[in-house]
Amino acid sequence: MSLFKNIFSSKKKESLDKGLEKSKSSFFSKLSKAVAGKAKVDDDVLDNLEEILVTSDVGVDTTLKIIDRIEARVSKDKYLGTDELNVILREEIAALLSETNTGNETEFTVPKDVKPYVIMVVGVNGVGKTTTIGKMAYQFKKQGLKVVLGAADTFRAAAIDQLQVWADRVDIPIVKQKMGSDPASVAFDTLSSAVTQNADVVIIDTAGRLHNKVNLMNELTKVKRVMHKVVDNTPHDVMLVLDGSTGQNAFEQAKQFTKATEVTSLAVTKLDGTAKGGVVIGISDQFQIPVKYIGVGEGIEDLQVFNKYEFVDSFFNLKK
Repeated sequence: MSLFKNIFSSKKKESLDKGLEKSKSSFFSKLSKAVAGKAKVDDDVLDNLEEILVTSDVGVDTTLKIIDRIEARVSKDKYLGTDELNVILREEIAALLSETNTGNETEFTVPKDVKPYVIMVVGVNGVGKTTTIGKMAYQFKKQGLKVVLGAADTFRAAAIDQLQVWADRVDIPIVKQKMGSDPASVAFDTLSSAVTQNADVVIIDTAGRLHNKVNLMNELTKVKRVMHKVVDNTPHDVMLVLDGSTGQNAFEQAKQFTKATEVTSLAVTKLDGTAKGGVVIGISDQFQIPVKYIGVGEGIEDLQVFNKYEFVDSFFNLKK
């Protein structure tokens, strides 16, 4: 299929293949058992495939869409061998994700006509939020962009300290206050500093306490309102970070956060340590919110721009 071309560098593709290895091994182990002794794709194979996709955390709704597409292919082509199934899966899932018109990028970029470009990052504790911010900052700096970080997760001292570690590691400025400070005040100071420094990108960390959704919503609304006073129409991107290894719990977090605030993009982390990589497919389809980045390893280069074709190719390709 022409969609599956070599978009990434071989190093990035190798990292992606390695990061998805657990998910792929688990999926194909189940698939090989499902088609054992079968020469063609029939109702039994489709029933088994449906169960495999659901247990691979693709999600029920997205799984049903995929099965419908494959049934249509079986009906059209009359005879499809089970040895063709992984190829069909690649093609149909890529086609499904194409309908969202996202996941086409290959590089870390921000709009050139917006300066500073402000990203507000949300997500519960432990999902890899601070690490994602640090790796994003590194990638943007590598592109020659001037980046400023804002430590507006003032609920935890550890969050401020962790962001400082990343700022030191990447060698970029950070704006912070003491624990318990008003997050909106930190956001205001961060944007003011970024404007003074003529920065290209601002990344603001926020607290992710979901136990009281009303408080979270009020806090994020206040942070946004204060940002507007410094730079119009900010934040330009509200990015929700989700831990891919939590599978269906990541879906639930996405539901809760999209109720609490407008989320405009997603980053899915920790895919290398789990067999639940299918969650990226389901989240991308179900929420119709662009998955911008995926975490496929612990290295600083292992936060990748999500490209749906490369992702599906790595996930459903048996070739080593």
